[in-house]
Amino acid sequence: MTQSILVTGGAGFIGSNFVLHWNEQEQGLVVNLDKLTYAGNLENLREANRHHFVQGDINDGRLVRELFQTFKPACLIHFAAESHVDRSIAGPREFIQTNINGTFTLLEEAKKYWEQMHGAARSAFRFLHVSTDEVYGSLSPEAPAFTESTRYAPNSPYSASKAAADHLVRSYHHTYGLPTLITNCSNNYGPFQFPEKLIPLMILNALEWNPLPIYGDGMNVRDWLFVRDHCEAIIRVLKSGQPGDTYNIGGNSERSNLEAVRTVCDIIDELRPATAGSKRESLITFVKDRPGHDRRYAIDSNKMLVKLGWKAKESFETGIRRTVQWYLNNPSWIRNVRSGSYQNWIDSHYSEVNISSPSLR
Repeated sequence: MTQSILVTGGAGFIGSNFVLHWNEQEQGLVVNLDKLTYAGNLENLREANRHHFVQGDINDGRLVRELFQTFKPACLIHFAAESHVDRSIAGPREFIQTNINGTFTLLEEAKKYWEQMHGAARSAFRFLHVSTDEVYGSLSPEAPAFTESTRYAPNSPYSASKAAADHLVRSYHHTYGLPTLITNCSNNYGPFQFPEKLIPLMILNALEWNPLPIYGDGMNVRDWLFVRDHCEAIIRVLKSGQPGDTYNIGGNSERSNLEAVRTVCDIIDELRPATAGSKRESLITFVKDRPGHDRRYAIDSNKMLVKLGWKAKESFETGIRRTVQWYLNNPSWIRNVRSGSYQNWIDSHYSEVNISSPSLR
């Protein structure tokens, strides 16, 4: 694609990986609108080219309108979101403001822009909304994986806000004809992930021999998706997806949180062995479970395979090794994101374990 595209949240974890992946695959300019909240980081994009960054809020309708009018993008890909469940439990207001109201603002401005377009450009325009499998709720161990027809049953303020956004996006297609696409993905991991999420938090703590806090009994199951596989899937949906349709994107890699953390420990023990032969698995510490913790997520991505010819390339084993190696190779990035606000958040959510000072090596 040679036309410009408008991306929201392109300095965050998935968004920045997408910008870099797009640069590798396509020729068009990426116009990147990001508020640069705590998880947004322009350092993620230091290798980006054909990239125009705009700091701003997706709730700013005038700014969004100006970007449409100035750059005339062929599509909008909407990543911007408050996305951490724990933060939504502690303070849901920002999730409502960004995930629901922000999506509404983007839809309104995209509709106005699209209605003024003509011919092939109007037919080709897409509004792609990136969402989550958490909107479907929780699965029992024996239940089949989520499909695109699974009933919505969100269980946290975060997932409820994303479910509301999904419904808004769907409604703008069926009511106004806006050519929308929705993707619901499983748990992402990979480079540039802010270390409040499980995988990067465990990597960094394990490297420093700090306790590895795991909620409850550690048997909550997630389907793990390497972020670059997700980016490739989004491009596939953007180019070939049917307007008005929804696509589930998963890694076909169900693992319990405990299994995932043990895998991280094994890889780091291999790559950075302790002189005394200690094993990082001994650092695992079970902490009080969070409220409303969903027991299992699993994505059925068969529609992506059958309709669009996509499936994840990375297994959990290969993807997690690439991820650990990236964190080992990028200590300066780690230092820069671990600000005082990050440490304050860690202290407030894991107060029953001390992860500020190294444990016995």
